[in-house]
Amino acid sequence: MPTADEIVRAAVGILYEQGLDAVSMRTVAARLGVSPVPLYSRVGNKEALLDAVADTVLADVAPAHSPGESWQDYTVRWASTLRDRLTAIPDIRRLLSLRRSSLVPAATALVATLRDEGGFGGRAAIEAVQLLSWATIGYAVLGHPPDSPPRPGPSTVTRDQADHLFDRHIKYLVQGLERDRPRTG
Repeated sequence: MPTADEIVRAAVGILYEQGLDAVSMRTVAARLGVSPVPLYSRVGNKEALLDAVADTVLADVAPAHSPGESWQDYTVRWASTLRDRLTAIPDIRRLLSLRRSSLVPAATALVATLRDEGGFGGRAAIEAVQLLSWATIGYAVLGHPPDSPPRPGPSTVTRDQADHLFDRHIKYLVQGLERDRPRTG
């Protein structure tokens, strides 16, 4: 019988190859050459499987804070790293809408940096991470996956343009956070 890790890895493979709709206990079992029944005892139901898939594809997404790196530079790098990971995951909009908690470890890393290096209070750091997360997720969801052609229409944005706009947006957010941040006592 496959382990929980093998089951989740098989589900992640299906996600990347065929999309979120193809991830089911039946397709995972078929990939592993077993009946779907034992999978339930290892990972629970489909919702639990999708939670584990989201956790796996977003594991370690937050980069480590480098010694001497300013909170501003780290924040820009954090947002870019998160966006790169999100745009590489098929059906990320749907997966995130179901499994928001998978971003908590990445958010926690940025909150810690904002508090420790930037002097943000707890509430201000959390609000800053919310602003940055929403902007980053928005660009990842609305932007073009790396290999897809731009959508036709008057508002077509190339990948290079989207990258440029994203970089500017995050830099403007960081500048605003620097200007407006309440300092801890």
